[in-house]
Amino acid sequence: MIAGTPDPVAGSHDPPPAGVWNIANALTLVRIALVPVFVWLLFLDGTGWRLAAFGVFAVASITDKIDGDIARARGLVTDFGKIADPIADKALTGAALVSLSLMGELWWWVTAAIMVREIGITVMRFVLIRRSVIPASKGGKLKTMLQVIAIGLFILPGPLDFLRWITMGAALVVTVVTGLDYVVQAWKTHGTSEAS
Repeated sequence: MIAGTPDPVAGSHDPPPAGVWNIANALTLVRIALVPVFVWLLFLDGTGWRLAAFGVFAVASITDKIDGDIARARGLVTDFGKIADPIADKALTGAALVSLSLMGELWWWVTAAIMVREIGITVMRFVLIRRSVIPASKGGKLKTMLQVIAIGLFILPGPLDFLRWITMGAALVVTVVTGLDYVVQAWKTHGTSEAS
């Protein structure tokens, strides 16, 4: 090879794919493992247990942001993570919503509306994932934040009813609107491409 000419092989290789066992996926698994602990604490009587349940829910919710940031920053995005992360998210929020409804603290129709949207969009994404990825929108991120805050307020003891219902109402509206937006995006992307 002539000196000074670029090596056609050097730099042409992509970095090796991230292994399944990495810190981002470990945090996702920790979040899944915390779900039954959270539910158990939530059903125990007493303010102290309620605060403990809130603490576990808060830690689990924070790991959702941390594992995503780590995966993107360190190139640790894996197929396992793409599947496990949304499952962990839905398991945590779903367990919280269902538990609160079982305890008579949240109307079942609110839980049902949110869960139908969450499960429906997750299934749709898995079906379409081989053809393209529907990225999380700003509305989707706002939806997640509002859901976490609203659920956290319902978990916390104390006279917070007005704040709880205002926040949950906002979360419900954004959840439904962003769900419809994802369906429209999917239709525009896949419906039009199949028709053409």
